[in-house]
Amino acid sequence: MRIDIVTDTFAPDINGVSMTLGRLCDGLRARGHRVHVIRSGERATHRETPASSITLPGYKEVRVGLPGPFKLRKRWLKKRPDAIYVATESPLGKSAVKAAGALGIPAATGFHTNFHEYMEQYRLARLQPVAMSYLRRFHSRADRTLVPSPGMLKRLEDGGFRNVHLLGRGVDCDLFDPARRCEGLRATWGAQPGVPVGIVVGRVAAEKNLDLAMEAFTAIRAAIPDFRAVVVGDGPLRERLEAKHPWIHFAGVRTGDDLARHYASADFLLFPSETETFGNVLLEGMASGLVVLGYDYAAAALHVDHGINGLKAEKGDATALLAAAREAARLAHHPGMRAAAREKALTLGWDAVVSSFETHLQAIRRDAPAEAKPGPLPCLTGGKRPVVTCRTVFLSDIHLGTPDSKACEVVEFLKHLRCDKLVLNGDIIDGWALRRGARWRSRHSRVIRRILKMAERDHTEVVYLRGNHDDILDRFLPLAFGRMKVAKQHVHSAANGLRYLVVHGDGFDGVSTNHRWLAWLGAIGYDTLLKVNRHYNRWRAWRGLDHYSLSKRVKARVKSAVSFVGQYEQLLQNLAVQRKCDGIICGHIHTPENKQVGKIHYLNSGDWVESLTAIIEHHDGTMELVQYHEFISRLRASAATGLSPEPDPRLRGHRGAELLPA
Repeated sequence: MRIDIVTDTFAPDINGVSMTLGRLCDGLRARGHRVHVIRSGERATHRETPASSITLPGYKEVRVGLPGPFKLRKRWLKKRPDAIYVATESPLGKSAVKAAGALGIPAATGFHTNFHEYMEQYRLARLQPVAMSYLRRFHSRADRTLVPSPGMLKRLEDGGFRNVHLLGRGVDCDLFDPARRCEGLRATWGAQPGVPVGIVVGRVAAEKNLDLAMEAFTAIRAAIPDFRAVVVGDGPLRERLEAKHPWIHFAGVRTGDDLARHYASADFLLFPSETETFGNVLLEGMASGLVVLGYDYAAAALHVDHGINGLKAEKGDATALLAAAREAARLAHHPGMRAAAREKALTLGWDAVVSSFETHLQAIRRDAPAEAKPGPLPCLTGGKRPVVTCRTVFLSDIHLGTPDSKACEVVEFLKHLRCDKLVLNGDIIDGWALRRGARWRSRHSRVIRRILKMAERDHTEVVYLRGNHDDILDRFLPLAFGRMKVAKQHVHSAANGLRYLVVHGDGFDGVSTNHRWLAWLGAIGYDTLLKVNRHYNRWRAWRGLDHYSLSKRVKARVKSAVSFVGQYEQLLQNLAVQRKCDGIICGHIHTPENKQVGKIHYLNSGDWVESLTAIIEHHDGTMELVQYHEFISRLRASAATGLSPEPDPRLRGHRGAELLPA
């Protein structure tokens, strides 16, 4: 399978989520799956894509991924995964789940961190219900949510979460091994032979309940003066705790073999956190042959048998945990308990966890609707891409060279069409924007390559009519080379004998014709509005809202704009009458339309900036106004049934879908 994993944290980050995802990725790749990681941060290695992020204020170790719905959709349209796994509930994760839903890609989410419970540690307890509501909505969009323990599964189901499934955790017993014990390292801690050493491993942060750990270590030291304590990790509380407890050794962040030596060189592990979804460090301590101690939930509830392979106290009972900590120091060299801990860890390898993860992803892929199966679109028969054959396609206002041009969608649209003639009705390339310094992107070049390929491979006749934004073509008109013709106007004869005048339409816009400077100013204003719209929709995506067009709203509210559209349509209809045509096909105003006014069939192909519309002439002469997303949905439905795609019956009829009085 092709699998994409979206996360705010990944190696070299040091935390349980990062470690777990690394093990899952390595395991899936070893099984032959193609795994790609989309992760926050500026740097990424092979098979990784960086996503925009910011550091959490006051907590530089934690990065929060920012929304990226458009980048994700672009990637998944080009390289569609069979399934995605979203590991973190940040704005990046939310936009990933939403993009997957829009594209019909099966998605699983992971509940790795109890962020809502962290709030109590940061004096934000009143916001816990809000956070829980957000998490519930976030995970409800996924096909299933994976949690690391039965206790967490029950809590989420009781809290209204649905489709919750168990995905356990493992431990690397080759890395974490009692044989890595190092007396030299113990000596640097000031530990005398035979004197117990207690260790805490994890982020030095409020949610880890480290003040209780410091209290436990202090109590043990009062009874055993030579006792030594070690804290492995870093975080916002380190400076304060290190200053308050100078006798405790703060080792900072340790990884790999160095981390394993620190575990094995201690004697017991204290894990006082009350906010874990699992607690990987407990298994690492057991694999290292330590006496482990934690609250009776998550990993401890699953794998620690009190008094046999470790110790545990009732969750939330600090007094009981302090008493158990003193008992752990007394039993620190108990050979039976340490051996039992190691023996238990040996049964918890990662192979079984990876196999379970693989099964979950295969299940959501198998259970997905037919239209969500792999590939840009399902195949009809013989493994071929579903294609609509037609006589003519009319496109306008693609505005290649601008950041808002939906070039990728244009390419995808044309890939599913076979036509005798392609009419490009102006403003295909935005020369105005390019002269203002806009950047030409590779996706814009792909549109040109697709058109040339249609002319060469499919023998499609291409008619390029210049618009106002690509008016540089005026100096070359008329021009013809190969199967392509460049002109200012074109008369199209439909299969049913009707004649259509095809013009871009800027000549009937008084501003474009008589006040060019004002048209340029308007273009700049429109581009600015689109830029604002992009940022506004990123904010809406972060809130889980649908796309919203500010420009359409502005045009709908401005009376003069509505009046202009009406006058524009009337002028073009009059021109069609003068040219003795039955209809007119235009663009320019970015307002798609298909209607009959008196004897004239008026068609506007819209644009590929906002509306993503085109006009298709079928072999019987029927003119159909199609919208990209609806067109793709129809293809998916036809591919699922194995039938050829048919025109939308609501839009059939050469006179259009809507009849209006003259």
